[in-house]
Amino acid sequence: MNKELLKDTLGWGFILWLIGYALGIILFSIVSPTTIGWLIMPIGIIITLWVLLKKVKGNYFQYYLILGIVWTLIAIVLDYLFIVKAFKPTDGYYKLDVYLYYALTFIIPLIIGSRKKMIQQ
Repeated sequence: MNKELLKDTLGWGFILWLIGYALGIILFSIVSPTTIGWLIMPIGIIITLWVLLKKVKGNYFQYYLILGIVWTLIAIVLDYLFIVKAFKPTDGYYKLDVYLYYALTFIIPLIIGSRKKMIQQ
């Protein structure tokens, strides 16, 4: 695995997760826990798009497929460890907003990867 792919998968995957986690901690004292995910999601989408369009330099679709897989695994594992296990939400954690977040974490890199590939051809 080359350094660029490692940075893009593990580095950006962790940073993107950490941004959402930090926003969640901040918003926890301000809004209802049921709305936190819905408030963070548009911010997360914008930041993710910025990272994919400005920081990630992959030039083939498989690169973005790997990003989608690794970023989604990072989100699932770290959410479980640092939200589900650490905070033990009384009404549970896994709801529609969380499933949509996981789906978008996987799908957005694929969309950007396919668009970048079309632009390069």
